[in-house]
Amino acid sequence: MNIISTLWGIVALLLAVLALFPFLGWANWFILVFAVIGLIIGAFGQRKTGMLLNGVAILLACFRLFIGGGII
Repeated sequence: MNIISTLWGIVALLLAVLALFPFLGWANWFILVFAVIGLIIGAFGQRKTGMLLNGVAILLACFRLFIGGGII
């Protein structure tokens, strides 16, 4: 579970960084769902690396949605 959650978190972070570009802010809604699933998967593992990566992706996506007004 740790490897799956860590890989899931890396993908979520890469997508969250990509969604920082203008007019791609709507993608953060999908990234939030994706990262929450990774966070749940990481909760079943012993190490917390995957949970941390997914948590950072969630925070980044939430921040981008906050400054973009939830859409842009």
